Amino acid sequence: MRPLRLHLDNFGSFREAVTVDFADVDYFALVGPTGAGKSTIIDAICFALYGTVPRWGKENVIAHALSPSAVYGKVVLVFESSGRRHAVARSLRRDAKGTVHTKEARLDELDPGVPSTAELAEIMDAVVRPVAEGEAVSDEVQKITGLEYKFFTQCVVLPQGKFAEFLHARPRERQDLLVQLLDAEVYERIQKRAGREEDLAKQAAEFARNELSGLSGAGEDDERAAARRLAALRALRDRIQGDLGTLRDQEESLQRKIRDRDAIAERLAALTGLRMPDDVPTLAGEQREAEKGIAALGIEIGRLEAEEQRADEELTALGDRAALAAALAALEEQARREADLAQAEAEAQEAQTALERLAGEAEQADAALAAAERGRDESRDAHAAAALAEKLVVGEPCPTCLSPVTDIPRHAALSDLHTAEQEVQVRKKRAAEVSSRHRQAENDAHHAAKQVQICGERLAESPQATGDRADLEERLVACQKAELRAAACRKSTREFRAKLAEAERRAGDLRNRADLSWRDLDAARDTVVAFGAPPLDRKDLGRAWAELLAWRGEVVVRERDALAVQDGEIDEGGRRLDGERAELLRRLAEHDVAVSGEVTPSAIGEFVTAAVTQAAAQLDRVRENRERARQLAEFAAAKEQEARVAHELALRLRADAFERWLCSEALELLVATASDTLRDLTDGQYELAVSPKSDIEVIDYGEAGMRRSARTLSGGETFQAALALALALSSQVAGLSAAAARSLDSIFLDEGFGTLDPATLDTVATTLERLATGGERMVGVVTHVPALADRVPVRFEITRDAKGSHLTKAAQ
Repeated sequence: MRPLRLHLDNFGSFREAVTVDFADVDYFALVGPTGAGKSTIIDAICFALYGTVPRWGKENVIAHALSPSAVYGKVVLVFESSGRRHAVARSLRRDAKGTVHTKEARLDELDPGVPSTAELAEIMDAVVRPVAEGEAVSDEVQKITGLEYKFFTQCVVLPQGKFAEFLHARPRERQDLLVQLLDAEVYERIQKRAGREEDLAKQAAEFARNELSGLSGAGEDDERAAARRLAALRALRDRIQGDLGTLRDQEESLQRKIRDRDAIAERLAALTGLRMPDDVPTLAGEQREAEKGIAALGIEIGRLEAEEQRADEELTALGDRAALAAALAALEEQARREADLAQAEAEAQEAQTALERLAGEAEQADAALAAAERGRDESRDAHAAAALAEKLVVGEPCPTCLSPVTDIPRHAALSDLHTAEQEVQVRKKRAAEVSSRHRQAENDAHHAAKQVQICGERLAESPQATGDRADLEERLVACQKAELRAAACRKSTREFRAKLAEAERRAGDLRNRADLSWRDLDAARDTVVAFGAPPLDRKDLGRAWAELLAWRGEVVVRERDALAVQDGEIDEGGRRLDGERAELLRRLAEHDVAVSGEVTPSAIGEFVTAAVTQAAAQLDRVRENRERARQLAEFAAAKEQEARVAHELALRLRADAFERWLCSEALELLVATASDTLRDLTDGQYELAVSPKSDIEVIDYGEAGMRRSARTLSGGETFQAALALALALSSQVAGLSAAAARSLDSIFLDEGFGTLDPATLDTVATTLERLATGGERMVGVVTHVPALADRVPVRFEITRDAKGSHLTKAAQ
């Protein structure tokens, strides 16, 4: 993996958008004061690829990726790996609760033809295909780089405090890294593939052996027997050609006789099919009866029409029935209106009488009410006086006359005031009822008078009717009787006309039947006219049929005699043909040729030809089976050999043993390469070695070559040893890889140089320069040491102010 372009927007301390251009950069340094944001650049590369950063502690923690005051951020990395270019982008979002989430993650493959010096937008637009989105991005990045996140931070990105992880790792963890770096998994896949190939080869060999055992008729004797049968059938086919010709001639002669016999049978069928229709003898009589009926009906219809005319003339003489009915209706209307007026006058007189009577009752009720009210008032005054007398005091002024009271009056017994009040109420109710009936009587009298007026006006408006009512009624009855007689005549006329129509239809049907019978007779004669049928007498249908049937009887006798002679000849020809056919079939059976279905000369020839063809095909199948048996035997032997080879390869590549051996050899080579670098860094004092338990140890030549654990090194010595291993991994992994597919194109070192003395620092700088020489590998360092930074050809200077971190590219 080699970065080409890195874009940050609100990532970490970089609050403003910045793009870092790594194109054509092989060796660079990130320099600046402590806390400026140098390590953030390396963090951004790691976050873009894997979605997390080693310095944040936990892999699933991303809160530090977004600037504290920002709600949105983005990281984009364009990189190349194994000759292919990709772009990975991750955007961040802070929600309302302040929690940071990955809003979007996307990985695309880009067109490598776009110059790496082009604008970032132009590079990003050249998408060849989308690769992954969301959580799948990290998995696809792992496939592209060939490294899991934890191994990427041990081989490519070496952050602060992580330099010694590979050096101090347990053997199992170190082997896991080497398996990925060396593509050692490919050998496990080969071992599994070898097992599958062994199974497939065994199955193929077993299938071939089974098929070989199932082949029948594949021997040399089978081939000779098939050839002999083919030759015999071909000879038989040649010998029977003449016999088939004779048989075919006899069949054709017999078929001609059968056709002649069928012609005679058809003539007999036509002759015997002649039948006189059942209605022919009675048809003429029915026609005569029908004509007589039509004439009688015509006479009766004439009589009814004359009677109908007389009834119409009588009706005309009686006058217009509608005028008579109108005059009678006028007389009835006038009488009805006079009756209505008389009734209205009687009702008006009755209403007036009731009104006068109710007026007297109303006066009496009002007088009774006035008398009851006077009695009530008198009783009320007596009660008031008695009550006042009870309150008088002799010598005191009277409340009524204001004179001094000299004597207390004594009142007699008083009448019941409540009874007087009830009497008043009864009288009031009676007066109200009488008054209500009086008002109703007034309304009734007024309505009756109005009705008298209306009836009088209607009578005056109606025209004065004249005429004698009895005369009008008598004349109307006479008109009604005349109309009924005329209607009866018309009905009878219609009925007889319908009968006449039915009789005429019947006569027409009889004529049609007669015509059809003549046509049937002509058609029947046409069927036998070719046999010499005589001409017909067109005067009498029955006689014509009798003459035709008499001729038919004579001809039928002759045709039946001819049919008997023809049947005898056909039977004799059939027996001869069956005998010759049976002899031919017997000869065919001797050669196992069976003929089924219709046994005709053509069918026999086809069966013989088919038998020859089958024999030839059988000979070809025997020869093909012999060749197939040879091929199956060779194929089975080859597959059995392949199975043995695959089995042996699977045994040699047993996963655990071979993987341990491969990783052990790779570790020995890495440690040997790292020892060369470490000797240069330590002036020959230290070398690295692998212990029998696969731990990395240090050989200290300052202590007479004593071997001790790498964990006993000081901080500066540990940095030197870890750097030597990292550089060895970076330089050797491509050569160690099984498919030469792994190539650590970049290595980023974050700090650690401050612990080195000037001489060691110079050695480290020289080693890094040598590692970056040639452009095959990018080397990036984060350092505070000016002596190292001054020797790096490209520097990215990081500064920080109140607005965040800023990056400036500088070169020597």
